[in-house]
Amino acid sequence: MAVSRFMREARALWLTAPGRGEIRSAPLAAREGDVLVETLYSGISRGTESLVAAGCVPPSEHERMRCPMQEGDFPFPVKYGYAAVGIVRKGPSALAGRTIFSLHPHQDRFAAPAAMVLPLPDHVPAPRAVLAANMETALNIAWDARVGPGDRVVVVGAGVVGLLAGWLCARMPGTTVTVVDINPDRALIADRLDCRFVLPADAPRDCDAVIHASATAQGLATALAAAGDEARVVEASWYGDREPAVPLGRAFHARRLSIVSSQVGRVPVDRRPRWSHRRRLEAALGLLVNDRLDCLINGETPFLDLPNCYAGILADPATLCHRIAYQT
Repeated sequence: MAVSRFMREARALWLTAPGRGEIRSAPLAAREGDVLVETLYSGISRGTESLVAAGCVPPSEHERMRCPMQEGDFPFPVKYGYAAVGIVRKGPSALAGRTIFSLHPHQDRFAAPAAMVLPLPDHVPAPRAVLAANMETALNIAWDARVGPGDRVVVVGAGVVGLLAGWLCARMPGTTVTVVDINPDRALIADRLDCRFVLPADAPRDCDAVIHASATAQGLATALAAAGDEARVVEASWYGDREPAVPLGRAFHARRLSIVSSQVGRVPVDRRPRWSHRRRLEAALGLLVNDRLDCLINGETPFLDLPNCYAGILADPATLCHRIAYQT
């Protein structure tokens, strides 16, 4: 397939200072083994991208926090993001013309190694596939939580990742999942995903597994209070350069609670011999067949409007997954 002039230049969102972004153009350079992709949609992952846009990635994490195909360095200027859906315009016959997902920053066209793009499964529409990276994170969290049939589970923090983790756990036979958040508007979404919803004051106690995804000290305290004796609390939040208070006094030691970190950069150790990152991402894409998950996408912006809207999208507490549309 010939490459048109249209595919020789790319435009991307660059973060240039706290809360500021701009569209920059650059030649679209492909190496041997790359595919050329025309982007349809990308998704804003509000939690991580808020910290990146604010310049809150600590120096110790500059290398670990680099996303695939990132350009620039933290704090600024940097091209960041990791949820792109597009059509392969040039590549091997098995991929050419296919709609794919790739971990790539917000950019209207891009070149990437063929191994980095995954064709969408049947019945997963391109507009919903922007949730794939968040679903992959939620799948890792569910594995780390070791939830079993019949367990009582609490998820503190009703962002996209917390809600997806709750939805995964709620699909286990006999398992009940309660989502806890300070925003009562999340109740309808939790119900749509087969989870109960309560405000922090009504969070249940003596639960078998607890997932914390609010990225606040108050949420972590709520999560610890919800855990039953010797239960596992999975810390799925990332705080950037903040140092939250961790309430390890009172009955924390007497109740022998465990706090376990969950981070998508590594597959849990008990699955690592069998599960590659690619297999995990393929599984996450397959889980997106359910149209109930569309409720997690609650906004859309044309790509060229993104510099003017990006800071507001990140600052709005109502934002779940915000989709960027490129073909407008």
